[in-house]
Amino acid sequence: MIYFDNSATTRIDPQVLDTYNKVATNIWGNPSSLHKMGDRAHQLLEASRKQIADLLGTKQHEIFFTSGGTESNNTAIKGTAIQKREFGKHIITSSVEHASVANSFTALEDLGWRVTRLPVDKEGRVNVNDLRNALDSDTTLVSIMGVNNEIGTIQPIDEISDLLENYPTIQFHVDNVQALGKNIWDKIFTPRVDLSSLSAHKFHAPRGIGILYKKEGKMLSPLHDGGGQEKGLRSGTENLPAIAGMAKAIRLLLENEPEKANREAAIKAKIVDYLKDKPGIDIFSPVSDGFAPHILCFALEGIRGETLVHTLEDQDIYTSTTSACASKTADEASTLVSMRIDDKIATSAIRLSFDETNTLAEADEFIKVFDKIYNHFAKINHLGEN
Repeated sequence: MIYFDNSATTRIDPQVLDTYNKVATNIWGNPSSLHKMGDRAHQLLEASRKQIADLLGTKQHEIFFTSGGTESNNTAIKGTAIQKREFGKHIITSSVEHASVANSFTALEDLGWRVTRLPVDKEGRVNVNDLRNALDSDTTLVSIMGVNNEIGTIQPIDEISDLLENYPTIQFHVDNVQALGKNIWDKIFTPRVDLSSLSAHKFHAPRGIGILYKKEGKMLSPLHDGGGQEKGLRSGTENLPAIAGMAKAIRLLLENEPEKANREAAIKAKIVDYLKDKPGIDIFSPVSDGFAPHILCFALEGIRGETLVHTLEDQDIYTSTTSACASKTADEASTLVSMRIDDKIATSAIRLSFDETNTLAEADEFIKVFDKIYNHFAKINHLGEN
């Protein structure tokens, strides 16, 4: 079996699972309880928070635990908008965000906020000049993803950061769910970033746990009313086993990070080299410093993406149609539509995503299997014929 859908992996690293199980099966109190078992749990909670902060290069009190990337994004966006609504109700994002960001902006728009959605170029990248022109005295939030989840574009977070240095009252959120462990952290987590979202299942940790980084001094209105956990930002008893497992997973992820990212890039390059000259193949994730090493999106013209996914599945190769979170909707890829790719090609797109467990041998096997599929469909659709 070859699993090239690691951007949405559900596999838990055995070492992480061991940590999770040890915490889950031992007797721990509620971290908010006053007795010694509660204090023991609180100490583990804060030790995990400190380890994560040290690994990410932040302060311990800037790390908040959530249920995952979707909640982190919602909290960052809606929490900023509500907190700063007296100072302005103009918020800015891009046209290629993950649904948890895009739909948060739509929800705020329905409630009276003014939303600017920045266009992207043919590589799915926003133009900093477009952002500059969109800023006005009512702008309170800019939210731009670090790495696009569908085609792997690295957004110009460093350039946006430079621009926003002149606008210190605007909070800058970056959805970094796709970016951790890819040897590009310095590109998408700059000192100007105020808020950043991570999701544990992207790096072989348990599902249902995530991180919101909130820079010291920045204010958010909480979305949950309750017992005041996470310094009042995210009420609800903390999921201690998953948090401890996530801390372990991040440590493992960042060990030998450049070597792992280079291996993912080599897998991508091998498959791109095979695909690039084939008639009817459109590649949207080139091998380039402007793209993440672990995402490859391409289309086989004339074949719907879900058809190709299931055909590969029959050969024990697992991929996805662009965003796994929206793959069952059968809609065309939103990023490709924003790039003005023809609908017929956009609906033919599939996404391969790699991680440190994948190998070049798996790339060779994918090429072997896909070549038979390609030749079959190319003959049916008369690809390459004059």
